[in-house]
Amino acid sequence: MGKDSVSRKNVKKRKKKKSIMRRILSLLLLVLIVGGAYFGYLLYSTIEAANNSYSELERGEKSKLRAQSVEVSKDPFSILLLGIEDYASEGKQGRTDSIIVATFNPTDSTMKLLSIPRDTRVYIDSKGREDKINHAYGSGGKDSTIEAVEDFLEIPIDHYATVDFDGFKDIVDELGGVTVDVPFDFWEKSDETNERLYFTEGEMHLSGEEALAYARMRKRDPRGDFGRNDRQKQIIEASIDQAMSPATLLKIDTIVDHIGENVETNLRLTQALAIQKKFPNFNSSNIESLSLEGSDDYINGIYYFEPSEESLSEVKEELKTHLGEENITTETSEN
Repeated sequence: MGKDSVSRKNVKKRKKKKSIMRRILSLLLLVLIVGGAYFGYLLYSTIEAANNSYSELERGEKSKLRAQSVEVSKDPFSILLLGIEDYASEGKQGRTDSIIVATFNPTDSTMKLLSIPRDTRVYIDSKGREDKINHAYGSGGKDSTIEAVEDFLEIPIDHYATVDFDGFKDIVDELGGVTVDVPFDFWEKSDETNERLYFTEGEMHLSGEEALAYARMRKRDPRGDFGRNDRQKQIIEASIDQAMSPATLLKIDTIVDHIGENVETNLRLTQALAIQKKFPNFNSSNIESLSLEGSDDYINGIYYFEPSEESLSEVKEELKTHLGEENITTETSEN
């Protein structure tokens, strides 16, 4: 074989390699363009959702129990999570079906969850008297509820988030459902069809509709509101684990749409991103659940839950410590 023939073959091989490299580079470029466009769309969707869901409190950003404003990227902070029974009423007739206080400490990347029984008797400033804590929303919306919780627990509520039932179901469905450990066999009627949904003891994967029924049932729970509160915290922990999974990334656009339509919060987009950056590997193992102990009481034939002084004092102290007592004032309402 002559040198010219060998040379031509080498040239052809080099051309073929260059052609293959060009195709690979073109494919990578296409992936980058599509990926860049997709993430650009996600960013735009997230900003839009944040704008739609953002709602400032009448008091402004700082709690009356804070000596100074907190930065979620470095300071311990709290969020009040409210499940609204009639979100469309905009606080005029709706009630809080769930009242959950979450405190975050960036030093050890931990979170504490306290579910306040909705029949807890507290002083409600907007009513000018004592009443069930879930009635605060009907008389003064989220601002009245936050004030009642602050006076009750003597801790600052830095941020809040409300969600209606439709939004809750949609978000859980977009997450791919949640897995919980059902404590006993029971049934609860569907919010959509009014048909019975059955839950069996042990691990179960729940859809949005099932998760809502699971979180709301209390009549067939031997522990009543307390068992219900524990199941609500289960749903929150399971949702956090599911939200942190890689598969959630591909659904983020539809998730943020549901958030924008059904969630109201005073967390800004930059603050939400700072929280995610501060707690990148956060999951349910970082969460500790707290509970209030007390007794049943009837006043004028109306049922109330009365926390014991010892239990309430312990919970207050634990939450204050978790939030960093050095930035908490002793100011409370006169009542």
